[in-house]
Amino acid sequence: MPSTRPPAARVPRHSRRTRRHGVLRLVATVLVGALTFVGGGAFAVYSNFASNVGGGLDIDALRSEAPQDPEQTAEPQQEQAADPRAGQALNILLVGSDSRGGDENQAIGGGDVGGARSDTTLLMHIPADRSRVEAVSIPRDLLTDIPACPRTADDLTDTYASERSQMFNKAFFNGSGQGDVHMGAYCTLLTVESLTGLTVDEYAVVDFAGFQRMVDSIGGVPMCIPEPIVDPRSDLDLAAGQQTLNGQQALGLARARKIAGSDGSDIQRIDRQQELLAAVARQVLSKNLVTDLPALLSFFDAVTDSLSVSTGLASPMNLAGIATSLGSVGASGITFVTMPFDYSGARVVENDLSEQLWDRLRTDEPIVTPEPPIVADPATEAPPAGEETTDPAVETPAPEETPVETPAPDPWTVVTGTDQAVC
Repeated sequence: MPSTRPPAARVPRHSRRTRRHGVLRLVATVLVGALTFVGGGAFAVYSNFASNVGGGLDIDALRSEAPQDPEQTAEPQQEQAADPRAGQALNILLVGSDSRGGDENQAIGGGDVGGARSDTTLLMHIPADRSRVEAVSIPRDLLTDIPACPRTADDLTDTYASERSQMFNKAFFNGSGQGDVHMGAYCTLLTVESLTGLTVDEYAVVDFAGFQRMVDSIGGVPMCIPEPIVDPRSDLDLAAGQQTLNGQQALGLARARKIAGSDGSDIQRIDRQQELLAAVARQVLSKNLVTDLPALLSFFDAVTDSLSVSTGLASPMNLAGIATSLGSVGASGITFVTMPFDYSGARVVENDLSEQLWDRLRTDEPIVTPEPPIVADPATEAPPAGEETTDPAVETPAPEETPVETPAPDPWTVVTGTDQAVC
């Protein structure tokens, strides 16, 4: 059963294109790897995760209007990995925050920037049959309606007023106004639900420092940089050619906007972010963390130390269960797309293709239309052994061609997880 809800009354849709890469595989590798270790190793992974991540908001409880403490700590109770939503589609909101909270994030982000915004947002869709993973990038510069949102989890009736045609990332800014990153994620979640007509089940938020540490923990990210990239604002100076980016460089590449040959828009930055995430995935896979406990623990600690997640993702056994259910999904089964849009001045708005994309997710249909199966033509099959063939003196008429219906190409650009630039 797809994870959907009846769409609320919505204004007419107005966007443009889409993309594909491999990234969740790294999560599956790390989490499944955690389960392969017994005794002290497994306990260390489990304890590290639980203490680093803790518990955030219980989304299902919030829907039933039961206030939750956003700082509660999830007590590990499961002893075995289990997919908590087996047989159901799963939608997870992934947010990269530009918060300068804490000395480390302030030093990395720089500037006197108050509050926090969603610098990068992806909606990850995992179908009920766990046969693929699809992640949709939502532009921060998207103009959309922002629904009313609670100021705190303790009083859901005290809300920020709804707003029309605002930048998408203002939802996170509103929600985190009281200093709670979990409420920022929840307000963004409500906005995504209003935008897509989907139910979003869980969320995860990572900050500057967390991403930087993650990259350093895997020894950097090998990438081909076709042309030099210089952006003083993001402390980035990369020469052209094949190289390995450290955490600071990788974060700079993800944040860079004002670079030569770029229009400075968030849209071009999304393309670079997807290429970077694909490279991170390839590097994690090449490290074979499943069999390298010290490397696994280092990566796990780096990632979880700066994660803020909903309670459903705070359990390592839940995560491991989801990862295990995705064990057969390779890079070719992971798809990144950018939400289709049209330009509206310096901002973007939805278009008819956006609604087509959301409809695929609502009905749990693949974003990428599968190729039709190849059916053998009986006229071309060899006769069974021992059976006489047609007299060669008699001319055999050519078999009639069986028309094969080719599906129309998907109205968005897709790229497989193995695609990368060549230097």
